[in-house]
Amino acid sequence: MADTLPHDAVHLTPAAAARVAAIAEKQGKPAMLRLSVEGGGCSGFQYKFGLADTVEADDIVADTDGVRLVVDSVSMDLVRGSAVDFVESLGGAAFRVENPNAAAGCGCGSSFAV
Repeated sequence: MADTLPHDAVHLTPAAAARVAAIAEKQGKPAMLRLSVEGGGCSGFQYKFGLADTVEADDIVADTDGVRLVVDSVSMDLVRGSAVDFVESLGGAAFRVENPNAAAGCGCGSSFAV
């Protein structure tokens, strides 16, 4: 069964939760964002986002305003303590991870090093 961690372990900001809810409603899916970390990107690791249909047995789940953030246990080691935000600027709109574990990042905002 998936574990639910305290809200401060990893969480969505209210702006990110609202955006996930809007996207999920348009697509007819549950309001559930999966965050995972993969090798690659300019700095060694990169974040991957996608709507999730289910919670897997090794997932950690955080709830914000009725929206679930789902992170697998391997990725959680790299994003523990992070906040996932949704930012709109002149350059576009995107989900951003504010990761206290990242020792370095790059300008794209989706790649980091530990």
